[in-house]
Amino acid sequence: MLGRVEMDLHHHGDAEVAPGLVDLAVNVRRQPMPSWLADPIAATLTELAAYPDARPATAAVAGRHGRTPAEVLLTAGAAQAFVLIARAIAARRPVVVHPQFTEPEAALRNAGHDVERVLLREEDGFRLDPAVVPADADLVFVGNPTNPTSVLHRAADLAALARPGRVLVVDEAFSDTTWRAGVSAEPESLASRTDLPGLVVLRSLTKTWGLAGLRIGYVLAAPALIGRLAAAQPLWAVSTPALAAAEACASSVAVAAERDIAAALAVERDHLVVGLRDVPDVTVAGHPASAFVALRLAGAGQVRLELRKRGYAVRRGDTFPGLGADWLRIAVRDTATSDAFLTTLTDVVKERP
Repeated sequence: MLGRVEMDLHHHGDAEVAPGLVDLAVNVRRQPMPSWLADPIAATLTELAAYPDARPATAAVAGRHGRTPAEVLLTAGAAQAFVLIARAIAARRPVVVHPQFTEPEAALRNAGHDVERVLLREEDGFRLDPAVVPADADLVFVGNPTNPTSVLHRAADLAALARPGRVLVVDEAFSDTTWRAGVSAEPESLASRTDLPGLVVLRSLTKTWGLAGLRIGYVLAAPALIGRLAAAQPLWAVSTPALAAAEACASSVAVAAERDIAAALAVERDHLVVGLRDVPDVTVAGHPASAFVALRLAGAGQVRLELRKRGYAVRRGDTFPGLGADWLRIAVRDTATSDAFLTTLTDVVKERP
């Protein structure tokens, strides 16, 4: 389904948060930073007189994904990558698959692109059907797992979208939050695929490791595409502390810790989902696979405001194309926090007129 409905594409979960509220609106993990990450970042604070050197971190990220350094571009968060793509790729028919994070479309529009939307359907569990993307679309954005629905698309379905003459951008900002029993790596990730024409994979290190304020992410693509994006990037775009974080997060210690965190998150997410399905009039979308859950209930806007009065910040869903006024997004937290929230949500729903 195609659409072009206007809405506030720049609204994000941090706008919902205020002092004294339990933050269920921002999808960033809040646990203490491990020493193997904190120490390298702190060590750079005595080296800030020198300009950043991205080469060691670039090599480390390339090694993590079995790529060459020429296939990696470090960026100031995945958000910068959206802007680089919008500026560097001259597309005739750009398409964004929604519901998903809104900044890719915002970046395209700000760069002068006429963007088309493909809207996935709730009745299909918001799962991707490659056939719904126009065959002549030459720039396609899709999230996996998708923010805000938390749906994890099959790698085969994403790969089916790749073709000569098309740039396929897969936003894997939350890929490190996914886990599947019996699978040692991130399920359904395309980060190590080098055989798909025009594939661009975007990654973020800010979610699992609590680095949203540091701004660090990266792009994985063929060297020619990386060169085009690098030409649009400002000099020294990634700070020395952020580069230290990227190098540390590419280590084998980091990857192993990341998989353990994802496994624990899966338990916490399942606990939240089971509880939400017991709340009257609440529908959970699809099969959540990431660090957040989308839910539908009538009058969600008023429910959100009432939850704020009772101490909880949740993400409104009406600014996501393909969702609407009856949607909220809830971040996954520890089970005690989720249980307290579920009790409050149940009370709010039952007390509605």
